Amino acid sequence: MRVALPASLTRIPIAHRALHDRRQGRIENSPSAIRAAMAAGYAIEIDVQMSADGQAMVFHDDRLDRLTDQTGWVRDRTAAALSQIILKGGTDTIPTLREVLALIAGQVPLLIEIKDQTLQMAQTDGQLEKAVADALAGYRGDVAVMSFNPHCMAHMARLAPHVARGITTSAYDADDWAPLPPAICDVLRDIPDFDRVDASFISHEGRDLARARVAELKAKDAAILCWTIRSPEDEAKARKIAANITFEGYAAVIPA
Repeated sequence: MRVALPASLTRIPIAHRALHDRRQGRIENSPSAIRAAMAAGYAIEIDVQMSADGQAMVFHDDRLDRLTDQTGWVRDRTAAALSQIILKGGTDTIPTLREVLALIAGQVPLLIEIKDQTLQMAQTDGQLEKAVADALAGYRGDVAVMSFNPHCMAHMARLAPHVARGITTSAYDADDWAPLPPAICDVLRDIPDFDRVDASFISHEGRDLARARVAELKAKDAAILCWTIRSPEDEAKARKIAANITFEGYAAVIPA
């Protein structure tokens, strides 16, 4: 069953990893960045990884090294242990998806990116997807899920069929995506799984929006979002094709 992307996610600019600003101590995907986005009236994009005990954690990277003073894989720590780790440059700790959903509580639209757990865009065990679906059960608010890994969306179609699904897509330049094998890049570049997972939208790399496959999907009424826009000038270019943007580093204008 194909579920339409909530209209609010095509209208209200989406703050990439929430409205983060390290200079002000608002680290990406942190509760502080989420509160700032809510205060500004933006939609919010967040990322989820999985803890050792099967909880969906709001965190972008596979590893802790870049964003915290800890090292190692996120998936090797329990949710309780992760919730004690302070995000570098701020005072927040790593939140669970359930905590973030309780914080947002439907006040602004939410776009959840499920990070690939295989590191190869391969079939997943469905554990993170189940954690996301369980957390979303009963959530009242505009929300959608997406992933670069189409297999994640196939799981979500089964686990949370009422939630809008999309595929995060890219030009898949092999150098940019190394060590992902070039052959996998070649397959994913053509977005072959859109219909298989009953997706209703894509979020495509902003500098690659002129790709013919994007136009083909748009002509078939797929909603086109894009990532990551970093200036009003780039936003103006993106909006010639995309219905909405995921942005960071400037104040996107919210339509009246």
